[in-house]
Amino acid sequence: MAKNKKDRKKITRKLLHKYRMVVLNEDTFEEKLSFKLTRLNVFVTITLSAIILIAATTYIIAFTPLKEYIPGYSSAQLKQQASQLAYQSDSLQQVLKLNNQYLSSIKNVLTGKADTSSLHRDSLIENPIMGQEIEAIEPSRADSLLREEVAQEDKYNVLPSATDNIDFSLFPPVKGSISEGYDAKDKHYAVDIVVAKNTPVKSVADGRVIFSEWTTETGYVIIIKHEYGLLSVYKHNASLSKEQGENVRRGEVIATAGSTGEYTTGPHLHFELWNEAVPVDPTDYIDFD
Repeated sequence: MAKNKKDRKKITRKLLHKYRMVVLNEDTFEEKLSFKLTRLNVFVTITLSAIILIAATTYIIAFTPLKEYIPGYSSAQLKQQASQLAYQSDSLQQVLKLNNQYLSSIKNVLTGKADTSSLHRDSLIENPIMGQEIEAIEPSRADSLLREEVAQEDKYNVLPSATDNIDFSLFPPVKGSISEGYDAKDKHYAVDIVVAKNTPVKSVADGRVIFSEWTTETGYVIIIKHEYGLLSVYKHNASLSKEQGENVRRGEVIATAGSTGEYTTGPHLHFELWNEAVPVDPTDYIDFD
């Protein structure tokens, strides 16, 4: 017990024992500086300096732009660029998905495999909501006359919501007799117009060529995308005068009629008209006579 007290006193004495640190001029031995130190003061000073250094380093790394120069830390600009790239990647994925759907629709148009059963515009009329009673009202004579007048005005208008402010009409691609008409039940979403070989085929409206190639089944095919969601398709051509990506004007020659492809029975034009991915009867909007 006494020995332990003696050891503690000895340690305390060593910690509190005073030393003098003197800075001398080497040539003249002149005293420049002198410090009174103890081992305890030196230990406390070194400990506090280490703590302050660690705290300052942590602050610099966490809260100042200097951390950008430390390997492993990214800058704010890099984070912003990464976020922008992530958004662009997501947008490109959406665009790619839409393009794939669009190309699939074009493929169905070319092969005649488009399924329009789920896209029928009058499905609500054919399948009324159960549980609702509809009272039949006989139209008046004035109402009948008005309906007939409106029907005559919109007979050749492919846009369901067209008004007098929209200057949009379709140009007949060729003139001739129809050998086979539009029949959605038999999946013949077109009209076949009999014409002489090499008859000029014209665009029905202003647009952009999105397909212009040879296919085994339908020969030379050209597809044009127009305004208001319209798509016109011309098949079995003898030759094509427009390439994919070109802009065409209404009435401009885009091909010559022929009898190419496996599914042909003679010189004619197989013409399809699609409105918002739904096939429509071209004779409702174009006079081929």
